Amino acid sequence: MQKIFQLTDSKIKLTRRVEAIKGDVRKYIKRERKKKLPEGFDFWDFNCSFGDSAVEKKKIHVTEIVKFIDDAACRKLDCFYLEVLSIARSRSKYPNHEDVGKTDKKSS
Repeated sequence: MQKIFQLTDSKIKLTRRVEAIKGDVRKYIKRERKKKLPEGFDFWDFNCSFGDSAVEKKKIHVTEIVKFIDDAACRKLDCFYLEVLSIARSRSKYPNHEDVGKTDKKSS
């Protein structure tokens, strides 16, 4: 999803418009997470960018989207740019629990 969201509307109040945008973003993320993963991948991750315009965008974490939308509403912007791209990822390997905390002691 790459979209410029309009915050101003002659018929809809700002708070109502902000909640509708948040709902659209949450719905999109939920829909993307339900898609079938390609073989060899464990979960869907998201690359997100936010900015006052597409040129001024900066990378953010998916959990910060709502905070940035609220910030844009507090600053009374007319519109903002949001980009949410899904990427299939695989989890990294964790060490065995038996090996954690053990140190190699050389016997003398």
